[in-house]
Amino acid sequence: MEDKDHKKLGPALGLYYIDPVVGKGLPMYLPKGAIIKHELEKFVLEEETRRGYKHVATPDLANLGLYEKSGHYPHYKDSMYAPITIDDEEYMLRPMTCPHHFQMFLHKPRSYRELPMRIAELAQLYRYEQSGELMGLQRVRSFCLADAHIICKDEEEAVREINDALDLIEYMAGVFGLELNKDYRYRLSLGDRSNTEKYYDDPAAWEKSESLMREAMKARGSEFEEATDEAAFYGPKVDVQMKNVNGKEDTAFTVQYDFCMPDRFKLEYIDKDGEKKKAFVVHRSSIGAIERIMAFLIEKYEGAFPLWLSPEQIRVLPVAEAHNEYAQSVVEKLKEVGIRADIDDSGESLGKKIRNAKEDKLPYFVVVGDKEMESGILTLEVRDGSKIEAGLEEVIAKLQEEIKSRSL
Repeated sequence: MEDKDHKKLGPALGLYYIDPVVGKGLPMYLPKGAIIKHELEKFVLEEETRRGYKHVATPDLANLGLYEKSGHYPHYKDSMYAPITIDDEEYMLRPMTCPHHFQMFLHKPRSYRELPMRIAELAQLYRYEQSGELMGLQRVRSFCLADAHIICKDEEEAVREINDALDLIEYMAGVFGLELNKDYRYRLSLGDRSNTEKYYDDPAAWEKSESLMREAMKARGSEFEEATDEAAFYGPKVDVQMKNVNGKEDTAFTVQYDFCMPDRFKLEYIDKDGEKKKAFVVHRSSIGAIERIMAFLIEKYEGAFPLWLSPEQIRVLPVAEAHNEYAQSVVEKLKEVGIRADIDDSGESLGKKIRNAKEDKLPYFVVVGDKEMESGILTLEVRDGSKIEAGLEEVIAKLQEEIKSRSL
């Protein structure tokens, strides 16, 4: 399994590395890895926007008082970085975005007509992980989370949003080729009434919210395992559990029901009768941390990414130096329409260029020689060994459609 391990494969493919001078658990994305990261973020933005999420941007740090208000400090104190003193005030690098999003909700009075309000962010977060727990991209100290908080009018609306969030997760996982109960499974993570140090002390709220989540999962017909003492401090959650190639399981995505924060932040809206009502909150992540899903995908695809995610989508191989100029013109036309194309004009033999293209796990490559220059017909060599003969415009149309559909 070592040859599939993202910790080996990622750096070998030039996607990322961990620089000891920069620090442990702080991945450095190389150009190819940065392309994959940006494509994943683009996917999140497009799909979430289509489903009614409003994307925002909030600061990477905040006054310590914000986390005291939310209860994350001291509940999450051990996984937060030490406060930074600025102008006699203490600030924290944020480990989560929910307090920022709740403050944004509060910045003006809200009407029932605005709900459900789906506040989303691709947020850079910082959490202290012990050195022994750090593992490639799977467990890091700085990561980008596809995060969202949904402010709802009532419990019924919250349950609908939980279902919709799970639909979104299953759709996006499907685009990656991940199958429920094969590549990932559901876990209903519950609290512990007796552990008031770890969990918000409201037994009745725990009982009701856990029952709501359990019934929602049963109504979906989804298989799930129940796990005590795995909840967030503010409520139960459905965790999407995935294993890496070494059998280590982690939570990849999550959907959480929150009965605590509406009280702590006084999250209220003005109902149709003109009265203030308490809102309900759902936390969710569509594809989890970009770093963690990248780790899983590197291992699943073994570095052979589908076209839309491939850092280099097609390479043009001139047979000899006399064909370089024509090959470069093909590359430029591909680049003009947004296809990530490159040329191998290294002077190596054609056989070596072809071997390199295959070793780099490219989705497509094209060999350009006298015949191609004269006819304008290209032979598209596919990663699976098949070939497609077509003119450049047809090649462009095929690649664009495959990229647009995010086909596997």
